[in-house]
Amino acid sequence: MFDPKPILDTLPNLPGVYRMLDADAQVLYVGKAIDLKKRVSSYFQKTDLSPRIQLMVRQIAAIETTVVRSEAEALILENNLIKALAPKYNILFRDDKSYPYLMLSGHDWPQLAYYRGALNRHNQYFGPYPNGYAVRESIQVLQRVFRLRTCEDSVFANRSRPCLLHQIKRCSAPCVGLIDAASYQADVRRAAAFLLGKHSELIDDLSAQMQAAAEALAFEQAATLRDQIQALARVQERQFVSSNASQLDCDVIAAVVAQGLACVNLVMIRGGRHLGDKSHFPEHAADMDAGAVLEAFLAQHYVGAPLPPVILVNQPVNEALVAVLQAQAEQRLTVVHHTHSERRVWLEMSEKNARLAIDQRALSKATQHQRLSALAEALALPGVERMECFDISHTLGEATVASCVVYDHGAMQSSQYRRYNISGITPGDDYAAMRDALIRRYSKLADGEGELPDALLIDGGKGQVGVAVAVLDELGLSSLPIIGVAKGEGRKPGLETLILPREQKTLQLPKDHPALHLIQTLRDEAHRFAITGHRARRAKARTQSRLEDIPGVGPKRRQRLLTRFGGLKGVMAASVAELAQVEGVSLALAEKIHQALH
Repeated sequence: MFDPKPILDTLPNLPGVYRMLDADAQVLYVGKAIDLKKRVSSYFQKTDLSPRIQLMVRQIAAIETTVVRSEAEALILENNLIKALAPKYNILFRDDKSYPYLMLSGHDWPQLAYYRGALNRHNQYFGPYPNGYAVRESIQVLQRVFRLRTCEDSVFANRSRPCLLHQIKRCSAPCVGLIDAASYQADVRRAAAFLLGKHSELIDDLSAQMQAAAEALAFEQAATLRDQIQALARVQERQFVSSNASQLDCDVIAAVVAQGLACVNLVMIRGGRHLGDKSHFPEHAADMDAGAVLEAFLAQHYVGAPLPPVILVNQPVNEALVAVLQAQAEQRLTVVHHTHSERRVWLEMSEKNARLAIDQRALSKATQHQRLSALAEALALPGVERMECFDISHTLGEATVASCVVYDHGAMQSSQYRRYNISGITPGDDYAAMRDALIRRYSKLADGEGELPDALLIDGGKGQVGVAVAVLDELGLSSLPIIGVAKGEGRKPGLETLILPREQKTLQLPKDHPALHLIQTLRDEAHRFAITGHRARRAKARTQSRLEDIPGVGPKRRQRLLTRFGGLKGVMAASVAELAQVEGVSLALAEKIHQALH
């Protein structure tokens, strides 16, 4: 039993961060405190702790603390440690890739592009957006209205005639000089004004220019400006949040806890335009209240990240957290809890979206539970929760790839997927490929590295299943259930035959059986994951020069060889003496190159 008294007696009454560790020195929980002594002591003195915290306290074997100067510093350190350590009992929001932006580059002829990553001061960025779809939709709007280029610099610099985008009136073709620099820069400025929410000023400016063009009898130019005004009006009707919200940048955040699930819905409004929303489901938050979930989201999402000028929240927020966010904001930041008029409507909308997301997640969980129960009953697999499925993909034996996908906790666990590049076998030998993949996967699991599944699915017939049985028996895993999924007549879904080698029988479930639907989901995902890897490997092999595999031939020598002989065919046709005449290629290396290519 862990005795906390010696540690509690030495803790100071100062702000800081504490870490609860288990017997294996794994961090269970990270927390912050204004007074370390009082906060840490409360875990061992209070009797009204939640079941989750009671369970955590029973596992504590050590406590580590770090003293800081203020509660704000403690909050930042706590957030950094939570992100780095992902403790088992902290509320955790998945740390997705950075949010995408829409970028106008700093070139002489600026490029309109989707962007994700560190921001460069030479470019203009608009966003962030909740997802890539919202960025691409905005790019399509800007292409229709302002006709800015979206092509890469290498394409732009080498065009000799307009591309298809110009023909469908989505680009003004600056690459071939069909628009002058001043007019193009004017379109760039209008696009930036649109993204900043200056819609009324923009439409007024375009209307004045259209009138001037008409008076000057430049009817074609006037018609183009008229089309821009009409397109902007349609976008304004469809995307404004409120007529009073012009030029507003704001994030609306609602945290809801219901049905044993916690959800945070984030709505992004930029320039008065609703860019979309995203629902986040944290881990380890089942028995937490909405306020704690919201504060965890604000800390993990915003600390160290760009901030909008206004954040609307549906729960009160700790003043220390607000102070930290305001200190890092590049402009004045307001965090608003009590709202009215249209802001109240936005918060209610966000809350409704969060509740709808919880309903959908709960329904999905119920469906998955039903499918698992049906599978356990149909295949006599009591307690099945975790399953892995394997598939093989190749093109006539080329670039063979095996995939392993994992289903656990009622969902596909994409972070645990694995691909295996297969080599050293007879091309097209699926049995050897399956054997190689299974040995590489389960030899480690047999040694205790990782978690064994409750059942193994093999996308294939009796041959592949027989290989799986032999491999698992060799590794001492003969108790692991195996299910083969053999395709039916014409590969039609619903006609699959399930092969159960341990029971020496086959089974065909009805088309509408929940267990079959679950098996089909795993099989299809394994196939998708395998074929994606195979195509990538095949594409790489077909675009890779054979010279890249020759030791001693780096990029410079490879370039000299290809330039000297006009391509790989010329290099292959060259003799050893001719190869040795290339700068940097010795006679010994020339012989090695000739031998490798022949």
